[in-house]
Amino acid sequence: MRAVAVLAAGGLVLGAAACGKAPEEGGGTSPAAKKFTGCMVTDVGGIDDKSFNTSAWKGMEAAKAANSNIEIRNVSSKAEADYTPNLTQFVNQKCDFILAVGGLMEDATSKIAQANPDQQFALVDGKVAESNVFPMQFDTAQAAFLAGYVAAGMTKSGKVATYGGMKIAPVTIFMDGFADGVAYYNQQKSKNVQVLGWNKATQNGSFTNDFVKQDEGKKVSDTLVAQGADIIMPVAGGAGQGTTAAAQNSGGKYSAIWVDVDGCESTPNCPALITTVVKNIPDAVKDALLKAAGGSKLTADQGTIGTLENNGVSIAPYHDFDSKVPAELKAEVDKLKQDIIAGTVKVTSAAQPQ
Repeated sequence: MRAVAVLAAGGLVLGAAACGKAPEEGGGTSPAAKKFTGCMVTDVGGIDDKSFNTSAWKGMEAAKAANSNIEIRNVSSKAEADYTPNLTQFVNQKCDFILAVGGLMEDATSKIAQANPDQQFALVDGKVAESNVFPMQFDTAQAAFLAGYVAAGMTKSGKVATYGGMKIAPVTIFMDGFADGVAYYNQQKSKNVQVLGWNKATQNGSFTNDFVKQDEGKKVSDTLVAQGADIIMPVAGGAGQGTTAAAQNSGGKYSAIWVDVDGCESTPNCPALITTVVKNIPDAVKDALLKAAGGSKLTADQGTIGTLENNGVSIAPYHDFDSKVPAELKAEVDKLKQDIIAGTVKVTSAAQPQ
């Protein structure tokens, strides 16, 4: 059985199934010690996508800060064709730990890991069969459920929306949770708030088919706004900034909910953001790299799954919207979080990690 990550010391740490002793703060190594190299391959969008690539690199940097013997590198993928050569490049450089970021990298990571069984790999937002690939997955449906409830409680038009970058599990899991959160609000309040851009039952909806081009994100959100949506949650990496920027420039016509990493810390559009569905990639990556640098062999069956309970997923503070979100709604969201953790409210998605 996989040891699910648990909350400790402010972040995710591996469960008892992980072998080896956790490194002490600062690393405890001599200046002459050989550097432990942690190397990261980004998905398309690059290191500054304000989303999952950015947050994964933040985790790499945090591990280096905690252990001075760690040296980190990264290379950006401009297209899916870059995955295999980028991973191979780091194998050839004899990196000690190679992190692949994004579910789209599953096939390339599997192929390279199978060809290099003694190489330590890790994968964000995916899981493959090879035992030398440590998976970091996140049940973001749980946190997106809370965001959907918030959106339903905040809308003035009675219509909210979400759209994705591509129709893949790490994207649709957000959209499923968001839609269900709205449905739960409707059930509890006898309301009829509509969700545009995604139909959970049919698994069909609106997509940019891109994680980079902000004009594509704006194009999709313009359509959703024209249909009446006044709150939009893009799940499209950097492309989603086309929505948040337009929301900020809309004069309050509509607002947005960001994903992956707190948008008020990662984008310039905080005034337009109600909250963020946070995926705690930084702590997961940091702890995995520290474990590996400390001598632990990380395997596929030791992978982490981030949940509300272990702080692997969450919703961010309301920031500029704090005074606008009614106290009653805030209290309901807090209680809903505890109900999800307790299992009295079930959150389901076909894309949930197993």
